[in-house]
Amino acid sequence: MNDRVVVMALIFTFLTPLAVAGLALINAGLGRSRSAAHTMLASLSVMGVAALAYMVCGFAFQSFAGGPSHVFLVGGRQWSWLGAGPFFLRAMLWDSSSVILLFGMLGAAVSALIPLGAASDRWRLSASLLSTAFFAGFTYPLFAHWAWGGGWLQNLGANCGLSRGFLDIGGAGVIHASGGLTALSIAWIVGARRGKYLDGLPAAIPGHNAVVVLFGCLLALPGWLGLNGAGLLLFNGANTEGAIAKVAVNTLLTAGCACLAAAAVTRARYGRPDASLCANGWVGGLVASSAVAALVNPMAAALIGAIAGALVALSVEILDLRLALDDPGGAISVHGVAGIWGLLAAGLFGSGDWLAQTAGVATLLGFVFPLTYGFNWLLNRFYPQRVSPDGERHGMDLHELGAGAYPEFVTHHEDFLSR
Repeated sequence: MNDRVVVMALIFTFLTPLAVAGLALINAGLGRSRSAAHTMLASLSVMGVAALAYMVCGFAFQSFAGGPSHVFLVGGRQWSWLGAGPFFLRAMLWDSSSVILLFGMLGAAVSALIPLGAASDRWRLSASLLSTAFFAGFTYPLFAHWAWGGGWLQNLGANCGLSRGFLDIGGAGVIHASGGLTALSIAWIVGARRGKYLDGLPAAIPGHNAVVVLFGCLLALPGWLGLNGAGLLLFNGANTEGAIAKVAVNTLLTAGCACLAAAAVTRARYGRPDASLCANGWVGGLVASSAVAALVNPMAAALIGAIAGALVALSVEILDLRLALDDPGGAISVHGVAGIWGLLAAGLFGSGDWLAQTAGVATLLGFVFPLTYGFNWLLNRFYPQRVSPDGERHGMDLHELGAGAYPEFVTHHEDFLSR
């Protein structure tokens, strides 16, 4: 990369923490008021652990295209399966590859925040940090190497003639689908919140602050512009102002159309738009844009966003009502479902190869999900991840932090409503 591209990629990467802030606020607002401070502290702590784990071994396992890696030979062709860089960033040259390091570290932080939304109000802080250490140190960089670091998915084009191979320029799969599948794992393992399912039917437990949620959506937009813009420069080789503008336009279109579609779906089903599901639709559109923003025209981006918003709104209901999965933040639908849809849409509507995109999705479902579920299941066997019943009843703020986020207000009325 030339100096101009490096500087532009750094500027976009510096916007990425706004995506972290947006997701943290959304998770806090969609949870109960008595767990709001816990959610925000967990977001900061998870970000720190993710950065540390990525520094220790994550970047070594991810590597970068042309960097050191472990390969095996099949049919006379090399297939890279794991990066082989030094741990603790030893011998780091701090050249253009250091931009990929920073982008990957922030991507790991964004991805690690996703399960917090699914396990809100009942996931112990210490358990979430242990889970994050494994995720950011191994699971995330493993798939990131395959998709971004010169791994076998990225090289499906050269080795199998599948166009440019698997494309995930902004991290719809690496960051969001992997985080969404981890959220699914955690939600299954820790179980539903107290009072959520009464006589087999789900009870409504609305988020405590819709304004915070919607502000988080607005804050997330520049963060996603950073993710998609930096991904374009780092992993797609584009360096023109026109290509960057196209990515920005498509990112906004997918988010806006997804929000509108979620509003239409919820109005049709419930008689009026639902603010929390519209917010989820907005972020689902952003997630889908991470796969397609650089690969499709604006009309296709708008259609992909609309489908993403409808899928998010419908899948939230299906997971809650049909599968009894309690996901307060809608993380499984927003990041898992929308991320997978975005990857497939890149092959259906964009310049990505359909078979290569399908191979990436199959890898996420057939390998990444069992890996992240298996580790968290083992962790739960030796170090229970769910807070005690008393802790959940009192609220995560009081139980784990000793003070509430809103000490001047009564924050425990849910107990009386659920009895």
